[in-house]
Amino acid sequence: MKRSSKNVFPLKIDELEQLMKSEFDKSPDLSFSKYEHQNKKIAVFFIPYQVQPDRVENLLLTPLLESKEEWSNTAILNKIPLNSGKEYQQMDEILPGLIAGKVMIYIEDEAAVVSYDFLNKEKRSLEGAETESVVIGPKIAFTESLVTNLNVIRWNIRTPDLAIEEITIGKRAPREVRLIYLKSLANDTDVDTMRQRLNELDVDNVEDSNVLMQYIEDDSASIFPQFHTTELPDRTSYAILKGKIAVLMENSPSALIAPSTFFSFFESTEDLYMRWNSGSPLRFIRFMSMFISVVLTPMYVAAVTFHYEIIPTQLLISIGQSRAGVPFPPVFEALFLELMIELLREAGARLPTKVGQTIGIVGGVVVGTAAVQAGITSNILIIFITISALASFTAPSYQMGTSIRLLRFPMIVLAGILGLIGIMFGLCMLIIHLLKMTSLGRPYLSPIYPIRFEDLNKALYRLPQNFQYKRFISLSLKDSIRFSKRNAKEKKDIDE
Repeated sequence: MKRSSKNVFPLKIDELEQLMKSEFDKSPDLSFSKYEHQNKKIAVFFIPYQVQPDRVENLLLTPLLESKEEWSNTAILNKIPLNSGKEYQQMDEILPGLIAGKVMIYIEDEAAVVSYDFLNKEKRSLEGAETESVVIGPKIAFTESLVTNLNVIRWNIRTPDLAIEEITIGKRAPREVRLIYLKSLANDTDVDTMRQRLNELDVDNVEDSNVLMQYIEDDSASIFPQFHTTELPDRTSYAILKGKIAVLMENSPSALIAPSTFFSFFESTEDLYMRWNSGSPLRFIRFMSMFISVVLTPMYVAAVTFHYEIIPTQLLISIGQSRAGVPFPPVFEALFLELMIELLREAGARLPTKVGQTIGIVGGVVVGTAAVQAGITSNILIIFITISALASFTAPSYQMGTSIRLLRFPMIVLAGILGLIGIMFGLCMLIIHLLKMTSLGRPYLSPIYPIRFEDLNKALYRLPQNFQYKRFISLSLKDSIRFSKRNAKEKKDIDE
């Protein structure tokens, strides 16, 4: 489709029709209708499947053609009671407007075209979350409709303090993006940084918010996600109320939350809805599971390959018996089983739900049993691999869980080459990498580095609600106090 940035008006109706058909060369999508009203020729043109035909007929064409008034651009904008009316003079404004669901009206010999927005937005209804399962709390998830998602956020945070900024990204296929934060709470530097990264994004198109995250995150080479992506509106609202920034994108069912820390990826909304003495142990289990998933299988490989002395005698005998017929060294054996686990997981995720569950269960049992009986692997290693896989699935964030699973492969290789020294080397390199990382310019390992003792009860564990009177100090928010500490401790009966 050819484009022109020139102001070609005023024009005759027939000249405008030929110009529009040339712009939409070899495309039958454009509807161009010509009318005569009060001795003036009027053209109405739009893309039919992009607009709502009933609203165009009732709210625009009927008042336009049945009125006795002599129309001009100014009269149309004043008399037709629609607040989306605008005037366009250049073709590079008209063409994107047609694609965006606008209806254009041109009165012959006028200096501009009048447009109204009648976009027909296809959307699915609000449903439960697919990738972030919750037992306690709201179940609804975002949809691909930006309007619907904003409506849910507005419903959750009903305050005029909520700021929603409109930004358009993408040159060839523009997409609407919304920057959302609380004006009286969010750090101005964080807001300015996120706004700058979105405005300076110079790409043809951005397909989804997950792709957007890869463009604007601090370190695109890192295996760890630096912004949190979630499909839960209540998690997004909770983050905004904590002083963080959310980004919603048209045609994307997930939101970006920034800045995010390493520990925030192991938080679940259920931690908030459960009692503190139940939520804290569950969060600790997730941290422990992450560590187990990374080091358990490499520890087995290192112990069996180099360090027999650290294995108890009875267990060493069992391991020796199970590996008696295995022709491969432990490192190849572990990599083979890890690869099988990932293949089964990927196949189960890509197949239809019922078939995927069957493949995951039956495939795991069949492959594991056949591998042991064929002497390819030992049954004890299968137990370690299974525990490591289960531990990685406890991460509430799918992206963080994937990162942890991928870390096991280099750790197994290091354990097979250098033993425990290799594991320690890998862990040291991992910690150094995490210490260097940032999210929207803020330390990724906060509040551990730099240490903030006041924030530990928000990142690593939970305290009762009446003890959490301060917000996250590490975010440098405009208001760090949630409520009065003294008033929170006062409890009175109704007769006092």
